[in-house]
Amino acid sequence: MTDEKWNDIQQNIKSLVGQNNYVNWISPLGFNGVFDGVALFDVPTNFLGNYVDQNFGDLLLAQLGAETPEIRRIRFQVPALGHKSGVGRKPAIPVSGSNGLVAAADRQAQTGLRDDKLPSAPLDKRFTFDNFIVGKPNELAHAAARRVAEGGPVSFNPLFLYGGVGLGKTHLMHAIAWEMQSRQTELSVLYLSAEQFMYRFVQALRDRKMMDFKELFRSVDVLMVDDVQFIAGKDSTQEEFFHTFNALVDQNKQIIISADRAPGEIKGLEDRIKSRLQCGLVVDLHPTDYELRLGILQSKVEQHRAQYAELKLDERVLQFLALRISTNVRVLEGALTRLFAFASLVGRPIDMELTQDCLSDILRASERKITVEEIQRKVSEHYNIRLSDMIGPKRVRSYARPRQVAMYLSKNMTSRSLPEIGRRFGGRDHTTVMHGVKRIEELKVQDGQIAEDLELLRRALEA
Repeated sequence: MTDEKWNDIQQNIKSLVGQNNYVNWISPLGFNGVFDGVALFDVPTNFLGNYVDQNFGDLLLAQLGAETPEIRRIRFQVPALGHKSGVGRKPAIPVSGSNGLVAAADRQAQTGLRDDKLPSAPLDKRFTFDNFIVGKPNELAHAAARRVAEGGPVSFNPLFLYGGVGLGKTHLMHAIAWEMQSRQTELSVLYLSAEQFMYRFVQALRDRKMMDFKELFRSVDVLMVDDVQFIAGKDSTQEEFFHTFNALVDQNKQIIISADRAPGEIKGLEDRIKSRLQCGLVVDLHPTDYELRLGILQSKVEQHRAQYAELKLDERVLQFLALRISTNVRVLEGALTRLFAFASLVGRPIDMELTQDCLSDILRASERKITVEEIQRKVSEHYNIRLSDMIGPKRVRSYARPRQVAMYLSKNMTSRSLPEIGRRFGGRDHTTVMHGVKRIEELKVQDGQIAEDLELLRRALEA
């Protein structure tokens, strides 16, 4: 396979995984040729190689195999010092099958995370309770966060907040930290991401300072860990996180966790950790509704008016944006910021015409897109089964048929590839997805009930 073909494959992958994932994980790969059916790639660190293998390996193999059928496996290597990537060179330092902890430590050193103290990650001054707009989709999460932030006896421990991107998890985490620090200045509040926890753990292992690590983490009054799903599959990190969790709970210290999904749905997270995370209060931040999005926009307008007092704003613009940009509050707020800046630069009022001109790319990207996860939820609700059972390993008919229905809808209603769909159904192989899709295609002709179910689900998803 030539470098030109690899460039074409990269563009296909970019369209499937998105710009950010492409830049962070696919672009750094250096194609180094095909040897005995193995596509070889140079990677800057073991960490990156392991991450790509775990999260994009099936997709990468499928794309390569479609172009060059002889490719049966992929392999990543860290080039030896003084060598550059190039076709025809044999492997230098292969990436092992470990969980990438040593490489993570290398990355930690490169990014300045090595230090003897344990500072909290920076808190955003904008993310306070005063700036958090409350509506029905997030009122329970907001109330729970407020209760924890007020201090006093621990009423639920841990507090686990979960939801999709841009729904307010990080905002609430920062708001809790700000409130706690303002109410009780003597409190030791540690806020960090799950990846930062992992990097510090790795550094302690490498420097043989595990006792210092344990003492630092277990001496805090409040531990806040954002995006805990990133420790899934990292066995050693999970082990230390489990013991840190237990030690703090035994001392009646507060723990606050966030993730992009419920504990029971995080693949690769140990069952004992899932059980601990579920023993407190688990709160879902639901997707925003129209009224909440409109309220957020109205609040942001008041902030922008301090800088752009002279600009005229057509109120219909806010209603239009609240209706059209429905999946991500960050995108919604960013669109409003762009509007004010653009209108100020060109000296025009913010009306519907300027909005359409200025935000054409955002409006196109925000057209409703159905996700595999949304399909899974709808199908599990339709058949009255638990989502964890539908995507789990059980093969009994009551779970297998809904699973195949969900696979069929995912294939026909999303742009996801078969390997990607398989990963979202408990890490199944793409051939399993192919079989499920084919089986439902046969049944919808033979079985009127299946055909009716498919039509009902399609309408519900497109509504």
